[in-house]
Amino acid sequence: MPAIKMYCTAVCPYCQMAEKLLNRKGVTEIEKIRVDLQPELRAHMMEITGRRTVPQVFIGERHIGGFDDLAALDAEGGLDPLLAA
Repeated sequence: MPAIKMYCTAVCPYCQMAEKLLNRKGVTEIEKIRVDLQPELRAHMMEITGRRTVPQVFIGERHIGGFDDLAALDAEGGLDPLLAA
């Protein structure tokens, strides 16, 4: 399974939903980058994604996007193959 990285905050409900979706898919390790604790990391997240909201999910080197993007990818059947790679 590729590495999963998620830019998030402690109180974001969409971050929690993204984590739960990934857990249901068998993901046991998510590298969480807390932008609420380190604001400079939010600036970095915005540079690499072009977005300012959390969560921002990466599977391997691929930027998936936020929770809505992750859920849409799952609904289209595209999430499982990425996680299996």
